[in-house]
Amino acid sequence: MTSVESGRRVLRIEAEALTALADGLGPEFDRAVELLEACRGKVILTGMGKSGLVCKKIAATMASTGTPAFFLHPAEGVHGDLGILARGDVVVAASHSGETEELLEILPVLRRLDLRLVAITGNRKSTLAARADVVLYLAVEREACPLNLAPMASTTATLALGDALAAALMERRGFSPEDFAQFHPAGSLGRQLTLQVDDLMRTGDAVPRVFTDTPMREAILEITGKGLGFTGVFEATGALVGIVTDGDLRRCLQQGRDFLDLPAATVMTSHPKAVLAGTRAIEALRLMEKHAITSLFVAEPRSGRPVAGRCECPAPEACDEEPRVVGVVHIHDLVRAGLR
Repeated sequence: MTSVESGRRVLRIEAEALTALADGLGPEFDRAVELLEACRGKVILTGMGKSGLVCKKIAATMASTGTPAFFLHPAEGVHGDLGILARGDVVVAASHSGETEELLEILPVLRRLDLRLVAITGNRKSTLAARADVVLYLAVEREACPLNLAPMASTTATLALGDALAAALMERRGFSPEDFAQFHPAGSLGRQLTLQVDDLMRTGDAVPRVFTDTPMREAILEITGKGLGFTGVFEATGALVGIVTDGDLRRCLQQGRDFLDLPAATVMTSHPKAVLAGTRAIEALRLMEKHAITSLFVAEPRSGRPVAGRCECPAPEACDEEPRVVGVVHIHDLVRAGLR
């Protein structure tokens, strides 16, 4: 058998184990989810060896999706770590045989504390299953190991079952992307969920700004001085009405226009794109990519009322209230912040 054939055999066996697990889920899964949802303490995952490593991952997944969860090593537990347990906790114990010695040694403590126990096991008649409030059965007929000895399909099934529990809890609790962001503030994913244009925009004098009657020779100086490749064009009232970009200047030159003494209003492109304050930075980046532009103005209504969401209007004044420009965000600012 070639290595490729061996690899395919392993993957097929594990895929079959997952299919059998999915087909076999029944009311006991609902009861397990109900127990975990009703937990007023912590969810404690415990298991030995490979099952223990899988339990660590399940605990991490639950903790990151709104369910306070911790891993307890059974052997360390009987040497003092059982102090982590408290009334109101729910324990999820994984053992394919259901007879793991170190795991069985902590069961009397669970009983004394009156803790609910969810067992993940491939042996319905095991000691662990007999002591559990809910048994989640792993119908794994064979391991993917060529010797049918090393836990492979069974640990894959345990991991998948833990993911299923975590996902069901997320749905029952209405766990939202905003909730997810609270637990993942760092990294690319966290930045996509938490960073807003307000966090990255340039404000005050950093915003390139001319007025409708500003001569183009002065507008060019503003574009050059602010270094963003454009300037906003504003009315005397402060309303944004247009934008003059490097591209507009090139087009004027190509057309042979004598435009340096013309007012900016005659050269500008009307209806610049804008987003509202509070827009996620990643949404601003997607909008720039969609329209092949490098900057967006950031606006809020003149009332100062906080506005959430994205405004993909042709101009800020198309919003319900006349907005005022409070900043500008450039694609380089977004990329430097780690957004892609």
